Amino acid sequence: MKMHFCIPVSQQRFDALGGRYVLYSVYLDGFLFCRVRYSQLHRWNEQLRRVFGNCLPSFPPKYYLTMTTSMADERREQLEQYLQNVTVDPNMLRSDVFVDFLKLVQLDTFSITTKKVPLDVLLPDERSIKVEILTSDTAERVLEVVSHKIGLRRELVGYFGLFLIRFGKEGKLSVMKKLVDFELPYVSLRSSQVENCKVGLRKWYLDPSLDSRLMDCKAAVDLIYMQAIQDIKKEWAKPTAVQRQKLEALQKEDNQTKFLELSRGIRHYGYIQLDPCTCDYPEPGCGALLSVGNNEISCCVTLPDNQTQDVIFQMNRVKCWQVTFLGTLLDRDGPQQTLNQNLELRFQYSEGSRWQWFVIYTKQAFWLSSCLKKMISEKMAKLAAENPEMQIEVPEPGKSKKCHLPQSQQKDISSFLPRKSKIKIAEVDCGFGTTKEEDL
Repeated sequence: MKMHFCIPVSQQRFDALGGRYVLYSVYLDGFLFCRVRYSQLHRWNEQLRRVFGNCLPSFPPKYYLTMTTSMADERREQLEQYLQNVTVDPNMLRSDVFVDFLKLVQLDTFSITTKKVPLDVLLPDERSIKVEILTSDTAERVLEVVSHKIGLRRELVGYFGLFLIRFGKEGKLSVMKKLVDFELPYVSLRSSQVENCKVGLRKWYLDPSLDSRLMDCKAAVDLIYMQAIQDIKKEWAKPTAVQRQKLEALQKEDNQTKFLELSRGIRHYGYIQLDPCTCDYPEPGCGALLSVGNNEISCCVTLPDNQTQDVIFQMNRVKCWQVTFLGTLLDRDGPQQTLNQNLELRFQYSEGSRWQWFVIYTKQAFWLSSCLKKMISEKMAKLAAENPEMQIEVPEPGKSKKCHLPQSQQKDISSFLPRKSKIKIAEVDCGFGTTKEEDL
């Protein structure tokens, strides 16, 4: 699936000789990732093409005459599409020519030199461990360093990830994004311009049954046990009174295995909870609290009369979704470095033979989209493991596919207000038809 790259703005600059050039602000998952010139991306494309040949997506052509405003906008959109499409190939993502260029432009954008630095990494119980890294170390490399320090077996590292986590009032924390493998955690932390933000280690899977694959590693069990305790304290996971009593007894005994076995039966165990937001169901402007996990989107909606209504959306009935930026971004260097205002995520949902749209207005729209993609990939991996002969294919963005989906027990979702989007950021079309796991 495509990554959430977008180029919402560009700036005209003058070089040392007085010539003009355009600097493109590239955002990843809603945060400023780097600023680059067309010529830099053009050279990078040529390097990639020497390694990967014609499997690369098309690159916007050079213009030898002065560009009009419409031509400049077209190039910006073409570069955005190129960055999204070039990340689909997992082999390309792991290549040196891909990673080395993106490391360089991240460092250059924020004027950070390569040097050794200490980095505090937050564990799930909110204790920190200190590791020594290079400012140019990728998230993949830093995760390896952290995992080695705590004794996590190498083959289990992929079940965990590094995240940007923000601490709010009264000890509340918010997961802002997962750092992708080629991001530089030190740079992302420095450039996020978000107060009380840290790099944190958490498990990165949303299917609670995957816990079973980690139970033979003491370090892995320690991590998911810490996270389970903290999620219950934060009320992200919601045990009943009886379950809570049993869990407290097991915690006193330090019986981690039994604690986790019981936890897997708790409502919203292993889910990711988003900050409070608004939605258009059952009517525009309703407050909503979303929890995402176990192949579903759980939405607690606050109605105008302050009554609450729980709505469950099963992922196997979600046809597609898209993230849209509804405003404008100023053409300047800062401090506006995140696309965290006026974002919406809308998804198309099956109601029997009908498809309805559900709209969520949240500054965490990109993070929510990442969680939805993760659930899709986990479901596809499970289906492929259960049915090795089955062909699986991910639908192309913007193209509908016929899906044979079960009847929903949900009530009809109401119509939505007309969209007023200025810039379309990302679109993903997903379904459980015939999907190749490697396309995820």
